[in-house]
Amino acid sequence: MLKKILIANRGEIALRIIRACRELGIETVAVYSEADEQSLHVQLADGAICIGPGPSGESYLRPERIIAAAEIADVDAIHPGYGFLAEDDDFAEQCEECKIKFIGPRSETIALMGNKARARETVKAAGVPTVPGSAGAVEDPAEAVKIAEQIGFPVIIKAVAGGGGRGMRLAHNAVSFQKEFNAASNEALKAFGDGSVYVEKYIEEPRHIEFQILADEHGNVIHLGERDCSVQRRHQKVIEEAPSPFLTPELREKMGKAAVAAAEACNYWNAGTIEFLVDKHRNFYFIEMNTRIQVEHPVTEEVTGIDLIKQQLRIAAGEKLQFKQDDIKIKAHAIEIRVCAEDPARNFAPSPGEITLYYPPGGHGVRVDSHVYGGYHIPPYYDSMISKVVAYGPNREIALDRAYRALSEYLIRGIKTNISFCRAILRDPVFVEQGATTRFIEDFFKRAPKDLFEKPEEPKES
Repeated sequence: MLKKILIANRGEIALRIIRACRELGIETVAVYSEADEQSLHVQLADGAICIGPGPSGESYLRPERIIAAAEIADVDAIHPGYGFLAEDDDFAEQCEECKIKFIGPRSETIALMGNKARARETVKAAGVPTVPGSAGAVEDPAEAVKIAEQIGFPVIIKAVAGGGGRGMRLAHNAVSFQKEFNAASNEALKAFGDGSVYVEKYIEEPRHIEFQILADEHGNVIHLGERDCSVQRRHQKVIEEAPSPFLTPELREKMGKAAVAAAEACNYWNAGTIEFLVDKHRNFYFIEMNTRIQVEHPVTEEVTGIDLIKQQLRIAAGEKLQFKQDDIKIKAHAIEIRVCAEDPARNFAPSPGEITLYYPPGGHGVRVDSHVYGGYHIPPYYDSMISKVVAYGPNREIALDRAYRALSEYLIRGIKTNISFCRAILRDPVFVEQGATTRFIEDFFKRAPKDLFEKPEEPKES
């Protein structure tokens, strides 16, 4: 087993890794920016090293500073968490060159699956269904529009590199195609340093379903079921649940086998997810692979009883998987809500600042993963997510009720949050009746009451 690791991240995922390490007897070293000096991961790790000023470009995104901290602390491995450098193949390669174990897949695997066009061709060769589209990146707009016409409109233009919804444009006809093609390419170049784009069929009324996989360094690969991530805003997930209320047992088995085949095709190891779109006819298509732990991993933990972070650490230590596919049983239903420091009434603008009161929900069937506390000051430099509320129970109805109850008793004062927005979703008839597609939030705004965000979340002082 590993003896000492450095956590190249911050916030709730850094805490989550510290907890898993503590249970396994692994010493931890945190890195932090000057803005995160009072963060809980700094206080709870066995050691901590400052790596620069608050902006992530001067701290958490500086691989040379993280490698230097790892060498100073004399660690065995680095856990990247998610975001920042977690899917940076150059960083993973630097770890390999410095003989520091990168807790994730090999650098060449990250590079392969991080390129959406190459990833698609890799899994397609393994028999995994893919969305009809260009064979790879397309540079010439004239050639691209011909491909779009062959596929049939509407089509979506996507950046080869990156993610998070950037470098993506929808074209409904040939007239608008070139404008959207150029816009996608320019945005991708600005965001990722690579303006390459590809074209694929736009799947209407899709569900976003991802399968959690685990793979060891000895060639064993399994999946741990799916998560339904269809409730999204601007391509960012808001609510995730497992199992998906949309999949049939037969489709679940078929997609699970496809996820394993995709992981095997790229010689994957450690934790990862295979992401699919499922259309209204229940046809499924591979869209990408995330070569890291996901934000929503607690959903899978609560329905399977398997600690995914511990499994990552065991795999990185060279151990074989402790489970075979037949050992994986879905024992519950779980729903995760991402609570963010943002103001829904102001188009979800970030809401950094001091938390003057913090009371997280509890009780049976509720888990809260968070790094904030009363008196904590949320910096303006990072993602707005401040906690994850996970509610679980023997079925979806009970999980939904517990999720709503949990959000109803969650008290956060001093900043704005999206709690009331998420609470409204949990009582929306379309969501409750299992009708959520990736267009859900867009349609939800059209039927939501006009005063949904006008009521203050905290009482006025007398």
